[in-house]
Amino acid sequence: MKSRSNILIFSILVTVFIVAPPSTLGGNLKRMTFLPQWTAQAQFAGYYVAKEKGIYEKYGIDLVILPGGPDSPPSETLAKGKADFTSMFLASAIQKRSSGVKLVNIGQIIQRSGYILVARKSSGIVSPQDLNGKRVSLWSDFQLQSLAFFRKYNLHVKIIPQTFTINLFLRGGVDAASAMWYNEYHTLLNSGLDEDELTAFFFDKYGLNFPEDGIYCLEATLKRDRALCSAFVQATIEGWKYAFAHPEEALDIVMKYVNEAHIGTNRVHQKWMLERMKDLIGPQEARTPMGILREEDYNLVTGELKLKGVINNIPSFGKFYVQCSGKN
Repeated sequence: MKSRSNILIFSILVTVFIVAPPSTLGGNLKRMTFLPQWTAQAQFAGYYVAKEKGIYEKYGIDLVILPGGPDSPPSETLAKGKADFTSMFLASAIQKRSSGVKLVNIGQIIQRSGYILVARKSSGIVSPQDLNGKRVSLWSDFQLQSLAFFRKYNLHVKIIPQTFTINLFLRGGVDAASAMWYNEYHTLLNSGLDEDELTAFFFDKYGLNFPEDGIYCLEATLKRDRALCSAFVQATIEGWKYAFAHPEEALDIVMKYVNEAHIGTNRVHQKWMLERMKDLIGPQEARTPMGILREEDYNLVTGELKLKGVINNIPSFGKFYVQCSGKN
């Protein structure tokens, strides 16, 4: 009888060991740091939710989320060892890898581009060809897709530098402007413009999809503890799924981070952003699971970077991306 009891206890312990997340096995959490690529907003809701709901702890991680923004460039912070993980747009990360920063994509979160060009229909712009000869404002760091779009449709436009606001477009200084669907586009709507008054060129609909936010770490970090990197990615994905399933709770968490960082925004704008993040992330799950970087998307982006002379050599896909999402 005693022998059977011992066998039963042993079986239970083995089951717990196999199934339970790392943090439940010994209680020793590993302190890690994550740097969002920009200031606090719903663009990073999945990370905030995973932190506040104890999801990272469940996976054995004591995560510290660092304040992001213009004073904390992601690749530079990563290279100096001031952050273990960061988020970056795919094109930016490829450029940094090509220039010598040994970063690795361990989880592609957003596989659809949220970067768009927007114009007023009243200016006569309803198709790509209508942009020919027009004044278009572009962000200096996000010109690649626009330039590829102009080349594809043989458009000759006058490029005007765009600042961090959309004011020049609102004042009629340019015919079209750069915008993020989850950010500046909503600012236009809040300024009094209706969606049916605007023409929005979504680049993914024109064969120029550049995936955006991915999770990055240094090669050295991945080699040192691949299991921990995998745990971070899986916890983050779980955080995003929880945020989409519980949007109001997620917004409460986002606003906590926003207020602590003294960011000038409001819940209405952050709700729009979270909904658009769901649009950019959620529907892709049916085709490509969150965390996976498709090689065809990588080839498209690297090809454009090489064509425009932004990079001299194309990093090997197998070295640039290492699957840590737990998906096959």
